[in-house]
Amino acid sequence: MQQPYLELIAQLEQQIDKSRIITDPTLALAYGTDASFYRLTPQVVLQLDSLQEVIFAVKTCYERQIPVTFRAAGTSLSGQAQSDSVLITLTRNWRDYKILNDGEQIWLQPGIIGAEVNAYLAPFGRKIGPDPGSINTCKIGGIVANNASGMCCGTSENSYRTVAGMTVVLADGTVLNTLDSASVEAFKLSHAEMIDELMTLVTQCQEDSELADKIRHKYRLKNTTGYSLNSLIDFDDPIDVLQHLFIGSEGTLGFIADVTYNTVVNHAHKASGLFVFSDIEITCLAVSELSKTSVAAVELMDSRSLASVADKPGMPSFIAELGEKGDTEAAALLIEIHAENEAALQQQIEQLLAIIDGFSPIAQVDFSRDTKICEQLWGIRKELFPSVGAVRETGTTVIIEDVAFPIEQLAPAVRELQGLFTQFNYHEAIIFGHALAGNLHFVFTQSFDSQEEITRYSDFMDAVAQLVAVDYKGSLKAEHGTGRNMAPFIELEWGADGYQLMQNIKRIFDKRGILNPGVIINEDKESHIKNLKGMPEADELIDKCVECGFCEPVCPSRNLSLTPRQRNTVFREISRLRKTNEDPSRLAQMEKTYRYYGLDTCAATGLCADRCPVGINTGDLVRKLRQNHTDKAKQIANWTADHFSTVTSVAKTGLTVANGMHKVLGTNNMRKLTKAAYELSGHLIPMWSSHMPVAVKSTEILKVKKVGREKIVYFPSCSARTMGTEANAKDPRPLVDVTISLLEKAGYEVVMPKDLNNQCCGMPYTSKGFPETAAKKAQQLENAIWEASSQGAYPVLMDTSPCASTGKETLRSEIKIYEPFEFVANYVLPKLTITPQEDPVMLHITCTSRRKGLAGVMEKVTKVCAKTVIIPDDITCCGFAGDKGFTKPELNASSLAPLKRQVPVGCTEGYSNSRTCELGLSEHSGIEYRSILYLVDKVSM
Repeated sequence: MQQPYLELIAQLEQQIDKSRIITDPTLALAYGTDASFYRLTPQVVLQLDSLQEVIFAVKTCYERQIPVTFRAAGTSLSGQAQSDSVLITLTRNWRDYKILNDGEQIWLQPGIIGAEVNAYLAPFGRKIGPDPGSINTCKIGGIVANNASGMCCGTSENSYRTVAGMTVVLADGTVLNTLDSASVEAFKLSHAEMIDELMTLVTQCQEDSELADKIRHKYRLKNTTGYSLNSLIDFDDPIDVLQHLFIGSEGTLGFIADVTYNTVVNHAHKASGLFVFSDIEITCLAVSELSKTSVAAVELMDSRSLASVADKPGMPSFIAELGEKGDTEAAALLIEIHAENEAALQQQIEQLLAIIDGFSPIAQVDFSRDTKICEQLWGIRKELFPSVGAVRETGTTVIIEDVAFPIEQLAPAVRELQGLFTQFNYHEAIIFGHALAGNLHFVFTQSFDSQEEITRYSDFMDAVAQLVAVDYKGSLKAEHGTGRNMAPFIELEWGADGYQLMQNIKRIFDKRGILNPGVIINEDKESHIKNLKGMPEADELIDKCVECGFCEPVCPSRNLSLTPRQRNTVFREISRLRKTNEDPSRLAQMEKTYRYYGLDTCAATGLCADRCPVGINTGDLVRKLRQNHTDKAKQIANWTADHFSTVTSVAKTGLTVANGMHKVLGTNNMRKLTKAAYELSGHLIPMWSSHMPVAVKSTEILKVKKVGREKIVYFPSCSARTMGTEANAKDPRPLVDVTISLLEKAGYEVVMPKDLNNQCCGMPYTSKGFPETAAKKAQQLENAIWEASSQGAYPVLMDTSPCASTGKETLRSEIKIYEPFEFVANYVLPKLTITPQEDPVMLHITCTSRRKGLAGVMEKVTKVCAKTVIIPDDITCCGFAGDKGFTKPELNASSLAPLKRQVPVGCTEGYSNSRTCELGLSEHSGIEYRSILYLVDKVSM
């Protein structure tokens, strides 16, 4: 590392914890990746915890003239969040918010995800204006800094139009809160020269009618190419000008520490419809007419788009029929309308159908209010990007560009764009987009592994720039931001006078050029074809990963080690180095780092696959890599499988010994002792917790008690057969006893599988990379349950969600398996009288339950049993991950860090459906968590 960075780090360590100053090359590579097709590796990654730390870091970099880049979620596509110097990221402590004026405004820190904000506003019937396609992942800081828009917000509800105020940190470390009069007045005094220079630009633009007209003309469309020059003609107050210049500035003018939005109405009454027309010309004529109405969204899909999703499940049959007929001309419009009430919605539907019928659609799905149908229709649109990404050749990347054309010229523009696809051999490319704003996205695949391919891409982008910016006077970037990707073309679009304005803006705000250099303002006309990201072949399980980052919000290790995207990035580089053998020492270091950060701390929940646009489960890769066991390890795994009852007996003995020691030593001494043992054993001896369960006495197979009753097969999981309640539990009964009590109360005869104490679903072996052993245990269990259920005639209750999930995947389909919540909903609640308790309860939705779509059932069952149910925010998985809560307790602690502060005063109990998860939840919440079956048993009769 160069001396300037060593000196910088030494100074930063005076105020920033060393653990949050990242210099490890492997982690720098991982944390430096984003969704773009560029790759720069930072020298230093800072994970900053507070505004004071940001001020200190920025000011220090300013004084030392060291470049710095800000990163939110890393979902941007144009290279604007890349750095080869200092990359500033934020910890989870930047997620605060305040709802103001009954939801008409909201104050937000930059680390909150956009969809979470809308969830906070939903009770008020409001939402934020921007609605980018990545809203479930992207964060407020990025939404503002990129002026991200989306399908419905157009140009009237984006951040530029709905911002009420913000707090920013300038390059020299100065803080300005535009909503605080004292801050504003102090800023005007301390930065009078900056304000004078800004107002000179304002006067220059407003007095130059030709330039002002050009700016107005450019912003009649969506436009994020360069800085928001419209602020120079829209406002006369320097603070208004400044804060609107920050919108879409991509971190090149300063850091956005918070923003206050004016929210917009989130209409309760909505309907969607799909309409196919004979060709693009008629489709675009329909768009022109629809733009004159109050329609909320109109998404255009060309014939190639429709063909790309024709074989997907749930698609209307006429989409496939178009392909079968060889129709390459048809195009479709997906339309959504909003209204304040049902009557207004019906009136809109009738008005729009009259317009649409005038263009003779050749196929259609009529407007529907049905939520499921609407989701299916929008599913077509959401499948477009994955449809290209999933079929691309290994080693290529997926590029999604976004441009805007005048609506009245949309049809010929689409034709010419399609012509460029043919000319440059992008035959897989598709076009879709937000037609009301003339905003089109086109998606294609590209390899950067040869100069020939790089030249093809460069020539194609030159042609696109000429077509969009010159021939049609459109926007080269409508909503994805300029970044490095379009920086060389700004002057082509805006002309010399517009580009000079932007250069002046950059100089006024960043005189030393330290803020995100190379983004927006870049004198290198080939910057868009430099530092290109390779996508080397690594493993078929992850080769389709486009590094979009959509997986990250649900990853339990995201704040501890690596996310799925980052695991894939690092493993790709490890694979490349193994093949090339170009740097053995670097490879060895990466493999060492990856062992802990990539493998040991992955919970392998599979939640990432549900968010991934191409369905990648990085947990599958991790499990595969864990299979690299010695023969001795495999022998041990097989022995434990063959002597499973012995293994569980040993575990129970360990619990008994631990609880006995606790009684003698006391809590503090027990913690110190087991922590020392944990460290000395290389993390093999588990850490002790005050919520450690007592051992369960042996579980006996029940004998038939009530002849003639309906039969239920109950398979107690190995955790339920081993671990009882915590020592001071309100209800000391083991889960097995509670379950049997509840089932008998509901009038069932309980049947258990034979050889119960030797049975296991196989999941522990799967997670540790012993698939053959797991399959053997699963087969043994299947045989036992098949017999106990009378060949699938009786339903089977598994009292732990992960076991039930594994059973559904591995046991024969004729066996009907249920986890506790779904079983209670279907088989218990109809047979019992429930009196919901007044006391509030916490509810944890396990990752396996989320993946099986049971979150709604879990909430419904719990709300039947308790009048107040709290489901905490920002927790999608507890991170206990089988036994990792014992061997890697930091994963559990990191996953559940937001939990304790969300437990309301007076709440003393929490519920879930996994015993091991409940141990970690109890430890990190301060209250006792247990199976939902305890609550149902308590409130039923």
